[in-house]
Amino acid sequence: MTGIPSPPATGPADAIPDTPPGPSLSHGLKQRHLSMIALGGVIGAGLFVGSGAGIAAAGPSIVLAYAASGILVMLVMRMLGEMSAANPASGSFSVHADRMIGPWAGFTAGWVFWTLLCVAVAAEGIGAAAIMTNWFPSTSSWMWVALFMVVFTGSNLAAVSNFGEFEFWFAALKVTAIAVFLVLGILAIAGVLPGTHAPGMSNLTGNGGFFPMGGNGLVVGLLASVFAYGGLETVTIAAAESEHPRKGVASAVRTAMWRIALFYVGSLLVVVTLIPWNDPSVVKSGPYVAVLNHLDIPGAGQIMNVVVLIALLSAMNANIYGCSRIAFSLVSRGQGPRKLGKVSGGVPRYAVIASAAFGYVAVLLSYWWPDTIFKWLLNMVGAATLVVWGFIAVSQLRGRKRTPKDQLLVKMWLFPYLTWAAIIGILGVLGLMLREEETRIQLYFTGGLTIALALIGYLRQRAVAAKR
Repeated sequence: MTGIPSPPATGPADAIPDTPPGPSLSHGLKQRHLSMIALGGVIGAGLFVGSGAGIAAAGPSIVLAYAASGILVMLVMRMLGEMSAANPASGSFSVHADRMIGPWAGFTAGWVFWTLLCVAVAAEGIGAAAIMTNWFPSTSSWMWVALFMVVFTGSNLAAVSNFGEFEFWFAALKVTAIAVFLVLGILAIAGVLPGTHAPGMSNLTGNGGFFPMGGNGLVVGLLASVFAYGGLETVTIAAAESEHPRKGVASAVRTAMWRIALFYVGSLLVVVTLIPWNDPSVVKSGPYVAVLNHLDIPGAGQIMNVVVLIALLSAMNANIYGCSRIAFSLVSRGQGPRKLGKVSGGVPRYAVIASAAFGYVAVLLSYWWPDTIFKWLLNMVGAATLVVWGFIAVSQLRGRKRTPKDQLLVKMWLFPYLTWAAIIGILGVLGLMLREEETRIQLYFTGGLTIALALIGYLRQRAVAAKR
């Protein structure tokens, strides 16, 4: 992309500062870091393990569920890409909501996402520790969680390029793993992999047909698929610290479509084509391990456990980073403790420590009260991704006319029709959450958190306005 216009020396009158006076964030992320973060950000434990529950609930139609939710995610990322390429900021969607809706919206979206990522750090640490204790039975889970937290807190306290290198290699391994899986799967479907025969349509149309659990199963699968896509937003946060922020985020967002189609929809189509959807190993071992075992590939289970471990550690690293940058951005706009806004060596180290500390506390809560407080925390952020997506959509809808045309490096398709379609889709998923007891509880808890933060943000906004 050549000839990209530089942002004007002075932004629009309604621009929201994202950096406080004094030392600013560095721009240590290279384009290769950003590209691989964008590529690997879509591949997580939700795909490798969590998709098994979706397959069990929906059968082969899980492919349609992931395709439908993937379309919604692509629309959201396109909207976020439009705003982030025009106005790169470490606060990403929080800054956009602040500018386009109001400070209360930026406050709400930012702290909802911060809470989501902090709880996710704890959950991912616990998941990674479970794999390690299976390999080393004589060790305790808390030891591994503490080790992972120290390592990734340290990597985030150092120069941002260290975070970029960690994520570059983590993402490279995940991408390689899924690419190898797809190649093996396609060869097996064609019947040319040694020791295999072409399954044809038997697993897609047998065992109850393509919709074995009917429409209700498809709905459950759709809800499971929506939350598996969480984490894509991190690339727009990281773009603000890259060498060429506007160019980097524009390039990353434009590749979102084929990443989702290939990694999620393509790999799940391979899974349900090769093995029966109701095979117990799909849930017990995870769909990808189940397929590799079905293909009699030596050490398949351990190979995939390594990949899942990498996915979990990558998510921990990225979420600590995302937490700290969202917190830093909020504080920069006067919406949090000032101490967290201090930058040293181009890194908001106090924000990193505070974000990681919340993760440590959440881990302790999971050990002390696994069936009460930690579960409450998980429910509290269960629908947070949808809340953030809602703020993104409304911000883009209101912000298009307020963005100079020469800054629209990425444009939302068929604006405003697809923006409205995305908003309707988000509301539709929230409505579907009311159908299932587990997701209904998550919706209530997340709704309570969102309303409480919105009220606090609104009162803060009124107080600031009264002082002027």
